[in-house]
Amino acid sequence: MEALIERLEQAVIRLEQVSIKMQASNGMANGDCVNGINGGLSQCVEAFDLLLTGPVSDYLKNSRAIGDEVEKHAEMVNNALQTQRKFLKMASTHQQPSQTELADLLKPISDHIQEIQSFRERNRGSSLFNHLSAVSESIPALGWVAVNQKPGPYVKEMNDAATFYTNRVLKDYKERDRRHGEWVRSYLCIWTELQVFIKQHHTTGLVWSKTGPVAPPSLFDPVPSAPCPPPPPPPGPPPVFADEDPQPQADSTAAQHSALFAQLNQGMDITKGLKHVSDDKKTHKNPNLRSQGSPHHLPLAKSRNPGAGSSPNAAPQKRPPLLELEGKKWRVENFDQKHDLVIDETELKQVVYIYGCNNSTVQVKGKINSIIIDNCKKLGLVFENVVGIVEVINSKSIQLQALAKVPTISINKTEGCQVYLNKDSLNCDIVSAKSSEMNIMIPDGDDDYREFPVPEQFKTVWDGSKLMTEPTEIAG
Repeated sequence: MEALIERLEQAVIRLEQVSIKMQASNGMANGDCVNGINGGLSQCVEAFDLLLTGPVSDYLKNSRAIGDEVEKHAEMVNNALQTQRKFLKMASTHQQPSQTELADLLKPISDHIQEIQSFRERNRGSSLFNHLSAVSESIPALGWVAVNQKPGPYVKEMNDAATFYTNRVLKDYKERDRRHGEWVRSYLCIWTELQVFIKQHHTTGLVWSKTGPVAPPSLFDPVPSAPCPPPPPPPGPPPVFADEDPQPQADSTAAQHSALFAQLNQGMDITKGLKHVSDDKKTHKNPNLRSQGSPHHLPLAKSRNPGAGSSPNAAPQKRPPLLELEGKKWRVENFDQKHDLVIDETELKQVVYIYGCNNSTVQVKGKINSIIIDNCKKLGLVFENVVGIVEVINSKSIQLQALAKVPTISINKTEGCQVYLNKDSLNCDIVSAKSSEMNIMIPDGDDDYREFPVPEQFKTVWDGSKLMTEPTEIAG
């Protein structure tokens, strides 16, 4: 059965390639032209199509095999790549527009990138979070079209950002499910092949056409060729002659002007009509009036800002606390000053997601897949067995205590984290990035611990063949 499915997928891939070639030839035969530009595909677009029908197609297939959030994420990536193909096709037949119009053309690609990254943020509690993070951290590589000098190294940098999370995927599923390994290889292959594509066709930046018209302002609605101008409108109705003579209005305007010039010609006598202001009403002699403001300006301020009654610095509405099981995810959110939060009905496939909790303590009993702490302050977490990872991100003053085994603890963008290990968890991996004030507490005897700070400062030297990095002495 698997062999039959594999043959069907290969047949679909071949049909897609034939369809692309037929569309290109039909465009040539039918005179598919826009603004005088022939609709045939350039070598650049044909090379990009090979990327779509090769590595991208494999990535979509492997994502569908995993399913859930990974499959949805892959569809978003495919849509972003299709939009980039449309942009490259336009660049191959049009001249480069101004910077303002170019930014408008790039906006659809930017929107795709933001959508993909937002999807990851909305699914932080997913058991496939490392898959989503690998895609989210590397998808900005599609912005290479805006890099002027060497876009190839920029794509490689984004690819390296993905490997941090793909290595986690390989480690978590190495012995359990080979589909995830195939998924990693197919996804990273997209960016590797994109670097080859850029090196062949856009080495020093995106290449625009030198002969076509200037690119239209919209990527999805190109400006059509100008039609014939419409006929002139019919003449308007004949003027209506009023019976009244407009002379009185002209006389009134002339009288107003004469009065104005007469006042100006008074010279020094023009100030006689002003009222005297006493010292107690002068703001430069009475400081109390400065803080009160001018009463004459209050109605104007109210008329200009009708919503001035609401304070712009009003505190955001606090969300209600939440502790519930949603599918396979325990959600612990928005608790404050709560120290008796206990999760005891756990299963191996479940994950715990703790978000926005302050001055609280959470205890997780039993064996669970993973635990994530996000945007919390002064939180204590006590857990037993974790088969995946315990991750702390965007938090402050966190305390973790492992009562049994945990393979990996990750600390990212966190200020202050105390990790208490026991004898069964001494061999766990502790990964940290952009964090400070981290200490690992190692058991010493029955009820005592020894404190070991995690280095925060490093020294890197070149040994002749590679870079060598090690903690500095002052880092502990």
